[in-house]
Amino acid sequence: MTGAETEAWARLVIEDLAAHDWRVVDAAYDRIPCTACGHALSRGPAHCVACTAAHAYRYGAVETDRPSVPRGNEHAIRVNVSAVRRPEGLSEHELTARRLVLPYLLVGRLPTTAQAQRLAAELRSTPPEGAAAVVARLFRPGDGS
Repeated sequence: MTGAETEAWARLVIEDLAAHDWRVVDAAYDRIPCTACGHALSRGPAHCVACTAAHAYRYGAVETDRPSVPRGNEHAIRVNVSAVRRPEGLSEHELTARRLVLPYLLVGRLPTTAQAQRLAAELRSTPPEGAAAVVARLFRPGDGS
């Protein structure tokens, strides 16, 4: 498939976000250049109006939990991917946490609300170099997440 054909396919996908899984929509946005800033559509800087709008529209796509993972795991992946791909407005601590948590989410782990809140609070008082240990402690085997 040529670049033009790929972009045409991607544009068809984003014309009907609700008909496609969020991962397909995410991949489609990556294949469309933003005419305003030149980045992949939805991934440009925060001041790019077209990218900001596309970033918000991506949430119109379908979100289906994968089999054998806790309910809400797919949403957690989606939100973390979105934040990591377009981190403007996130604190260094939040961005670090989202990057470190994502691999655990991808393999089907999901912290409870209380665990996520405890993690956020602990990370705010932890230097960046200690963040990985805090996240690993949350997701250690047998913790119930």
